[in-house]
Amino acid sequence: MGKIQVDVLGTSFTIQANEDETYLKRLLDYYRQITKTVQQNGILKDSLQVSILAGITLIDELYKEKENKASFKKTLTEKSNAEIETEKITLDLIEKIDSVL
Repeated sequence: MGKIQVDVLGTSFTIQANEDETYLKRLLDYYRQITKTVQQNGILKDSLQVSILAGITLIDELYKEKENKASFKKTLTEKSNAEIETEKITLDLIEKIDSVL
């Protein structure tokens, strides 16, 4: 179980989750990167608006990844057994790598 202090967009609080602190820090760093990009675009100044747009940006990334994964899995079902086994192993490895990143 990890615990991390969040200081983003003028707001500060502590979160605790069933992940280790290193992972939580990577998530927070990535979120900060997204919010910084949104702020650098200069369109939004309000912290709440920046936070919401950053959240939508992250959901967009997640949705596209899920769509790609679903498309990849559909392709798997259309291939021969040997190809399916090879691609399943590859997909599992990709998921493991993603979980580490």
